[in-house]
Formats: sequence, C-alpha cells, structure tokens
Amino acid sequence: MSSEFRSQPHTEAGAPRYRHVSIGRAAVEVTERQGALHMRSLEPLAEYPPRLLDRLVHWARVRPEQTFIAARQADGEWRRVSYAEMLDSVRAIAQRLLSYGLCAEKPLVLLSGNDIEHLQLAFGALYAGIPYCPVSPAYSLLSQDFAKLRHVCELLQPGLVFVSDAAAYQRAIEAVLPAQTPLITVRGQIAGRNQVSFASLLEQPGGAEAEAAFAGTGPDSIAKFLFTSGSTKLPKAVITTQRMLCSNQQMLLQTFPVFGEEPPVLVDWLPWNHTFGGSHNVGIVLYNGGSFYLDDGKPTAQGFAQTLRNLKEVSPTAYLTVPKGWEELASALEQDAELREIFFKRISLFFFAAAGLSQSVWDRLDRISEQHCGERIRMMAGLGMTEASPSCTFTTGPLSMAGYVGLPAPGCEVRLVPVDGKLEGRFRGPHIMPGYWRSPQQTLDAFDPQGFYCSGDALKLADPRDPQLGLMFDGRIAEDFKLSSGVFVSVGPLRSRAVLEGSPYVQDLVVTAPDRECLGALVFARMFECRRLSGLAASASDTEVLASAPVREWFAGWLQRLNRDATGNASRLEWIALLDEPASIDRGEITDKGSINQRAVLQWRAEQVEALYRGLDPAILRAGAKS
Repeated sequence: MSSEFRSQPHTEAGAPRYRHVSIGRAAVEVTERQGALHMRSLEPLAEYPPRLLDRLVHWARVRPEQTFIAARQADGEWRRVSYAEMLDSVRAIAQRLLSYGLCAEKPLVLLSGNDIEHLQLAFGALYAGIPYCPVSPAYSLLSQDFAKLRHVCELLQPGLVFVSDAAAYQRAIEAVLPAQTPLITVRGQIAGRNQVSFASLLEQPGGAEAEAAFAGTGPDSIAKFLFTSGSTKLPKAVITTQRMLCSNQQMLLQTFPVFGEEPPVLVDWLPWNHTFGGSHNVGIVLYNGGSFYLDDGKPTAQGFAQTLRNLKEVSPTAYLTVPKGWEELASALEQDAELREIFFKRISLFFFAAAGLSQSVWDRLDRISEQHCGERIRMMAGLGMTEASPSCTFTTGPLSMAGYVGLPAPGCEVRLVPVDGKLEGRFRGPHIMPGYWRSPQQTLDAFDPQGFYCSGDALKLADPRDPQLGLMFDGRIAEDFKLSSGVFVSVGPLRSRAVLEGSPYVQDLVVTAPDRECLGALVFARMFECRRLSGLAASASDTEVLASAPVREWFAGWLQRLNRDATGNASRLEWIALLDEPASIDRGEITDKGSINQRAVLQWRAEQVEALYRGLDPAILRAGAKS
C-alpha cells in the first residue's frame, strides 16, 4: 500500500511541538585553566557494572523469553534468540574457547559481517575473558592486495579466526593467515586448514571453567580490539576495556533516560567492526534489556529495499543511522503511507552519526512527522570516536543545527586547547582507552600531560558568551593548511558545508591544495543519483555520466551556491573536478566505513591536481562557468 506524502511547511506560531521523550540535560561547569577551557557535566556518573555481560546475565534472569536478537533466515522468516538462549550459547562457547589457549597476545579475530553467530561468538569470548577483534569485511572481500588485513593480523597474531562463509573469505585467508591458524566456520570449509564448525561449539553446555573465567574478568579486562578507520595512517588497534563499554552505556542511559523507561527496539545495519554499531547500538539494547533486529539492508540504492522491508515489520523505538540512511528513509516515508504508519508507531528518538546531516533532509523529516503524527521527533547527535567507546558529547543543549555536537555527557571531561589557531577537543573519563595495542609511541602521543585524549577534532563554543549552549564541530586540525599567500584554510567547515549542500549528488570531496594560490576540489559523486540525473542509458560509462550536460550543469550551479558567501581565497573554490575513478581502499584513499582520506587522495592524484591547476584536465568546472 503506497500513497504520496505531500510535505507542507510548519506554519504554526511559536515553537514546534515534539513527541515526548526523556532526555537529560544537566548543567555544565566551565572553567579556564592555563589557557585551556574545561567543561564537565555537573551530573555525576552513576554506578555501572564491572562487565558488560553482567547485563546479559541480569536480563536472562528477569526477561528470559524476550527476544534479544533476531535476524532474517534464508526463508525470509525471523530467527529469534531470547536472552536465556543467548546466555546458554554464550556459556557453551566460552567453555570451548578456553581450550584454544587464547589471550590478549593470541586473540579471537572475527572476519565476518554482522550475524547471530558473530554476536554469540563475540559474547562467548567476553564471557571467557578472551579479547576479540571484529575486522572490517572489506579488508577481505573488497581489497585486492589485503594490505590492511595483513597489517591487522601481523599486529594481533590471532590464535583463532572466525568466518561465516568459508568460500567468500578463502582468498583472503590463504593470502594472509598461516596454515596453522585454526578456523571456525558456519558454512563451508577450506581445504588443508584446521577448522571446526560453529555448531560444534554448542554441543556441550558451559561448565565450571567458563564460570570461573567470567568471574575472573573485571573493569580493566580487555573486551576487544577495535581498529581505527586508518584515515591518516595504517589502522591502529584501540584497546577497549570492560570499563570503557560499561561506563559509556551508563553515560548514554543518563543522557537518554528513555532507554530505561521502555526496552529499546532497534532495527540496525551498522557494522559491528565500528564503534557506532558494535559498541554503541548493540550496547544500548543489551544494557537496557531491549531487542535488536539485525537489518540485512544498507543505505544504498540497491540495498535499501531490504531495510524498508524490515521497517515494515518491526516498529523501532529509536532509529540510529548515518546521514545517507536518513536521506533514503525520508524519500521512502514521503511515498509510502504503510511505512509511515509502522515506523512512527512507537518511535521516540532519531539519531545520526559519522557525518553531518543536511538541513534539507532534517527539514523533510520534521515535515513528514508533523504531517503524520502532529509532532516532530527529536533528532539527536553527538561527538564520538573509537578511542572513547564511543560517546563524549550529545546534542542535549537547546540548539538544533548542522555541526552542533552539544554538551559533555556525565562522567566525561572536555578540554579545549589552542592548537594552530583552533581549539582541539581533548577528553578524559572512564570511557577513554588506555592506549593502542603494541604501539607505545602512538599511545604516548595520543595523551596530553593532564591525561586527556587528544582527538585531533577542532571544536568551538556555539556562543562564547554562553558556554552552556555547548559546542560546535570545527573540522579536523590535521586537514587544515595555508595557501601560498599565507592565508590559513579551515578545511573541515568548508568541506562539511559543501557535502551538505551537495545532497544528493555529492558523496565527498577533497579540498586542494597546500601552498597554492587558490582552492579547488576533487569531487567524488554519487554515481547512482548522477546516472539518473544524466538521463543516459544504463550502458553509459561513469565518465560519460559525469560529462553529461545535466550533471555538469547541476554541479556548476552547486559551485556557484558554495561561493555565494565566500569572503576570500580561503573560502572560495575556484574550480571543481568530477572524479570518474572511485576512491581506492588499497591505496588508503577511502576507509572501510566510506570516509575519504584527504591526504592519500592528494598524494595518489598529485599529477591530476597539477593538471587541474594548469587548466589541462577536461574534468574541470570553473567558478562562474555553466559547463
């Protein structure tokens, strides 16, 4: 059942009406010490459990039959695992894992994507006190040289490796893993390898050894290693402890008391090898006794249909995704009355992370919810990072705008330190990592003398006269540079504004280049949307699509809009170039979560940048030009 949704502007006088949701907003203490600004919440962090799986034990006793996780089976039906069933399988797996002699020096490595077996195995490792590491599937399935996978395995020296589908991962395993490394597989086998089936791990129940191992873990036990995105160098292994995970979930609960009022129900696709999906979202469900429906879709033109199918069967209480997911969902909600009815049935909270959400999409979501529900749903965000497991600030302040990252969560201290003309955000609290695995110098470099983690993110007060309003994101300090004139270029805000203004045709862009007389930009376009805009046949190449008149005309107009408010060379783009060669994961131009590595792109495409500055590349579009 579908019907078109007609968006209408909000015209009521006064402030818009929002659906009731419990959100904490404690006052913030702001002090200045030795030239740095310190901020902290005046709400103390409440007590939290010593181990994350204490919550699984608790809910298995309180709500044994409630669905903890559900995933689609091959027949299309939901396979559900209750809290009691999950705990039984976790104890059995923990007992079996102990026989492999695993430890921090020989951890469990998970190469597969999200599935029930992945989570059962990860929790089994947590129960047994064995560190584990979920590795991006892209390192195995998309990479051609396996450089990042090789780096991960050389650093971790895994004692056991899990893959769900042996055939899909065979090439990567044979290229990187020693023959003696044992494997666990759900489906298939790899000839000549020491392997067992996942099903065999569940044949015997957990015993005294598993219980003793669980009792022996505590707040300082390593729960897992999570690799950074590798946006500047090779990925680093963040040591993630039980204290980090538990304290951050308590921060989330105090910031969003709604999670404790009604068991959260999430429909979620975000990958578990990233902190947003694997620590933040899975943790919200586990910590608060909710239900996690594993979304096998993705916010892509090809994959979002599966997400919509899932959202037509399960009404979430909160929805958390990246901005691209919100773009796709807004379009679907506008067109589909049945989807609107199910999606808004019990939703209380929206949340986005990983990138900025364009104001146009935000406004559309407000209009859709007002039209359907008579009220808006609060859109929340914050600032997080792998090293903070992940959350540091949340947008609980009074502002609602792109770039706003809000106020410190209870238990998190923020220090704003002048660096290269900006204020670097630094963070301290129980949720911050002890360091990077087997990287003592990088660990030393990551902390200042006061013990604050140096994030490299630039922040600024939304209003210097009123610090209680909170913080704005001000780019990445390492991305900034000077023009040949000596004028300083603040890349982050320029890039963020360009991407937000470029929806839906701009995926990302790289601002060029240090020591030049003016700015340009290499643009990675969203080819599916550009292909539709071009009107060309499906057989047309990417080069032909980007060279088509409708596409070039749109991007020429976009460039003019970006330059409308430019105040000088440091904020004006003199040209853009539409790149028909996608960013390469093997060259480090793109991280496995899809973000662009500015430095790597400029390094690998230096000849093209030179040609563009000399006006010799036909891909160029100059400011003021129509085509």
